[in-house]
Amino acid sequence: MVSIGAILKHPDEFRPLLKLKLASKHAEKQIPHEPHWHFCYSMLHKVSRSFALVIQQLGPELRNAVAIFYLVLRALDTVEDDTSIPNDIKVPILEAFHRHIYDRDWHFACGTNHYKVLMDEFHHVTTAFLELGKGYQEAIEEITKRMGAGMAKFILKEVETVDEYDEYCHYVAGLVGLGLSKLFHAANLEDLASDYLSNSMGLFLQKTNIIRDYLEDINEIPKSRMFWPREIWSKYVNKLEDLKNEENSEKAVQCLNDMVTNALLHMEDCLKYMAALRDPAIFRFCAIPQIMAIGTLALCYNNIEVFRGVVKMRRGLTAKVMDQTKTMSDVYGAFYDFSLMLKSKIDKNDPNATKTLNRIEAVQKACRDSGALNQRFVSVQVLF
Repeated sequence: MVSIGAILKHPDEFRPLLKLKLASKHAEKQIPHEPHWHFCYSMLHKVSRSFALVIQQLGPELRNAVAIFYLVLRALDTVEDDTSIPNDIKVPILEAFHRHIYDRDWHFACGTNHYKVLMDEFHHVTTAFLELGKGYQEAIEEITKRMGAGMAKFILKEVETVDEYDEYCHYVAGLVGLGLSKLFHAANLEDLASDYLSNSMGLFLQKTNIIRDYLEDINEIPKSRMFWPREIWSKYVNKLEDLKNEENSEKAVQCLNDMVTNALLHMEDCLKYMAALRDPAIFRFCAIPQIMAIGTLALCYNNIEVFRGVVKMRRGLTAKVMDQTKTMSDVYGAFYDFSLMLKSKIDKNDPNATKTLNRIEAVQKACRDSGALNQRFVSVQVLF
């Protein structure tokens, strides 16, 4: 729900918010009537409304494949995230999940709320999966197998080094990027993107989520699961949970800025991936989450509230991004403007200030060199 105060403060966001609400209503009306597809698209709207809206614009065949790919991986992720499942039960399920997607009788009770329903009635997802073309099925199975194996590996170990952090993010998100590139190619709509760039698309999103979700993850019941690498946080505190203690606020913010600076490494790769896309619907599908990611990082940077509550882009700005992201010029403009916001927050006394500044200036140069900034529709003055 958007407050009246927020609308009065940002009146230019009212129209995009209204369009987003209408688009959401329209998308819900387009849910198929067949029981299994109805379940899948209804569940998609429940577990990720914004993703459901972006996916809705894809062509029917690719839309179905991407929707099922997402739900399969959400189910896999639900198993991984449920800290009440003993590891000796969880690990075999993760490793065998790619086979379960062919079994209409398989289900597993775990998760909460909508995710519990997804797991209890997973046969609907399996039925829909089995109706996809063989090329789509093979791509989804391959990525699910590799992701399940990677998740199982990290269930049994902590993330110690930055290399292990990249490896974990590859398994849970970089592989999503690879899988989507394979689906776009299977639909004969895009050339097959390089694994390196596809992986960077996933890592940028995943690292943003890991940074933003610190407090939620550290307070997970019955036990926390954290993915901030020891190699980074141990420079600032003795225990990862110490970052949320008020007496460690200065060190916590420095650690946060270190994590954000690490995530910024992937920005230029993401721009290269998106610039190569040809299909307008696929472009928007990829571009909107990436803009949301750099916007979220700009909000999180140097912000102690990451350790106190929820930091996220206001709904009106999200609606504006969804409404106005149509071309690569829009992406360059948004990346440039959000990087300006981030740059303005750099404290020269921060241990990573120089490194952060270098990474921001590198992406700003890429945006300027594109020649697209003079074509942008949204400017920094209206974004913030």
